[in-house]
Amino acid sequence: MALIKPEDYYRFIESLQCNYYINGKKVQKLLSHPVSKSMVDATAKIYELALDPRYEEVMTAKSHLTGETINRNLHICRSIEDLDKRAEMAQLTSQKLGTCNYRCVGCDALNALASVTWEIDQERDTRYHTRFNNFLKEAQENDWAVSGAVTDAKGDRQKKILEEDPDMHVHIADQNDEGVFVRGAKLHQSGAAAAHYTVVIPGGALRPGEEKFAISFVVPNSAPGLTYIAQYNPYSAEREACTDPTELGNPRFGQRETSMMIFENVFIPWEHVFMAGEAEYAVKCISRFAKVHRMNCGGACKVGFADIIIGSCLLAAEYSGTAKVPHIREMITEMVRLSETAHAATIAASVKGREEPEGSGVYMPDDLFGNVAKITTADNFWKIMALAGDIAGGMVVTMPSMKELQNPETRTYVEKYLRAAGPAEKRMRITKVLQNWTAGLHGPGTWHGAGSPQAQKISLYRSANLEEKKKIALEIAEMEEE
Repeated sequence: MALIKPEDYYRFIESLQCNYYINGKKVQKLLSHPVSKSMVDATAKIYELALDPRYEEVMTAKSHLTGETINRNLHICRSIEDLDKRAEMAQLTSQKLGTCNYRCVGCDALNALASVTWEIDQERDTRYHTRFNNFLKEAQENDWAVSGAVTDAKGDRQKKILEEDPDMHVHIADQNDEGVFVRGAKLHQSGAAAAHYTVVIPGGALRPGEEKFAISFVVPNSAPGLTYIAQYNPYSAEREACTDPTELGNPRFGQRETSMMIFENVFIPWEHVFMAGEAEYAVKCISRFAKVHRMNCGGACKVGFADIIIGSCLLAAEYSGTAKVPHIREMITEMVRLSETAHAATIAASVKGREEPEGSGVYMPDDLFGNVAKITTADNFWKIMALAGDIAGGMVVTMPSMKELQNPETRTYVEKYLRAAGPAEKRMRITKVLQNWTAGLHGPGTWHGAGSPQAQKISLYRSANLEEKKKIALEIAEMEEE
């Protein structure tokens, strides 16, 4: 089968029985709630893009396990070209969705596990890589949507893991000959409730004595003991109350939908366990995930979002009659520069990628340029949003409801006084798009997505080969190091 159609995915969602809560209420069917429906529709769009001949080079790949054409979200990067196409997919899906590719984190976690499980097997004579490949082959053949779960609840940051409630980090609570039972929670899980499976990896480095937290596995969405508690904010409330989605800033796909993912003694059979107690490999797993995800989530995904913002600003300027004003053009040019600077670092990260570890066949992006891409994006996206707000003007904050265009008592006033070079409705529609970006949740989301900038700065410092730079300076100064 390898590639399925959107309608096949919708049938899975219709039959799904997951424990999902939003705004204090249980949602029986994800398609029955406008907020969770936007998440499902966005995931379905990924299936649609993979079947579109215009995008097949970016959205699909050849499986190294079966030789079949598969969705690139389930592909393991085996070359520099694969890394480049992975980044292109991140940009393309952001352009087409205006929200998260909910299979993105899962894709990057799968690549990290392909590398780490191979290494554990080589050094420990385990069977994790075989198990991993068996699951991956099945996922590819069925075109499962696989999300990724990384961030633990953590609790009091002043305490070490063993000093806190163990449930603050996902851990092995018990095990037997059949498998393991896991407890804890993962936070900020993008689109997990609408996936077939979620792949779970450790959230950070672990010390001796913390072996029970070194757990990686895949779990089906409807597993007993698994509960999702969705995010809720003013944009959620607006979508829930809205009767006409075209009045929203992203009518079909909405904002990024995340949830808390809670594990209450969830049973995971051994064939779906890819790490169980190997604490020293946890740091390799999270660092390799970060390498891949910072390249994609940083300089590629957000470039796609910036394309939407820049295009919307161009339209807003045309509709208001300011498109030819010099300082407006200057701001547009600056937005392009800010976005493409991050994009350039992403391209460098993929082009300078290499096999890791040697012999595994798995390619990882260059860590230095990946971190540069993410840090640059974190800084530049705020600036892009500020410039977009400047171009959009006060309307981005003060615009009346789109419903006034259907209100016979107010329509003529709105159409008259919000008309400029373009009609009022067009101005209002594109302003809603810009409102979604400039007055929404995307600043903090971009800042913290793929890890906080502080984590990237630490990684950047470590990967910068500073000793080599000292040697270069000493050679120029004709000095010898003491």
